[in-house]
Amino acid sequence: EPMKMHILSGGRLRMRSGTYFADCPKEQTEEFPCVCVLLRHRNGNVLFDTGCHPSVETDAAARWGGVAKAIVPVHASGDNVLGGLKNVGLGPDDIDVVVNSHLHMDHCGCNGFFKKAQFMIHARELEVARDSNIEGKGYYKADWDHSMPIEAVEGEKDIFDDNRIVLLPLPGHTQGTMGALVELDKKGSTLIAADALSVKSTLETNYIPRNNWNNDQFQSSLDQIRKLQSDGTDVICGHDEAQWKELRKGAEFYD
Repeated sequence: EPMKMHILSGGRLRMRSGTYFADCPKEQTEEFPCVCVLLRHRNGNVLFDTGCHPSVETDAAARWGGVAKAIVPVHASGDNVLGGLKNVGLGPDDIDVVVNSHLHMDHCGCNGFFKKAQFMIHARELEVARDSNIEGKGYYKADWDHSMPIEAVEGEKDIFDDNRIVLLPLPGHTQGTMGALVELDKKGSTLIAADALSVKSTLETNYIPRNNWNNDQFQSSLDQIRKLQSDGTDVICGHDEAQWKELRKGAEFYD
């Protein structure tokens, strides 16, 4: 049974263009997709990132507080990871493993729905998120602090020990940012980069996003991504609108 990769929407955010692109007027904003990925492996269904919580579609401030002024959800009702899974014919209980690239609210907002899943999150990321001083600064316990089991990932982690889905630490955006290196039969090697590479142009322009924890670590993760790319790996970015338009989505898949 070949593995299938489905690209799902985790919502849509209006933000300052200058977060990701050079030479933008300070007040210029644009829309960015939140990219989540379903991997249907013969040993289980893996969901990489869970996007924004559905409640932000009607009242973002109630969940995100002041952050909702700078990062504004603009997606239609139901345009979230639960709606995306439904289009593929799956419900939350069909997900066996949830990987969070990191614990910002647009990457783990729907965690609470996946009651039967094993969660995989980087150890450093959990440490940061558990610090009460960070609560409300892009991290919200309501998103990720649930009763489901969490495996704290340290280094690389081969989920099914068959080289098909390998989690890679790519710190810099946050302390525990991870990507997933995916091996598909036809498509070959794909890196799901999340916010280690939010937009593709970062590779060309080297304009470092303005929302990083540590730019030096971000840069060395970027070098790792560049190397993978030069070896023929396709890279799926976390928030690239131009790339989003080109990707197969929903029930259409890559194999």
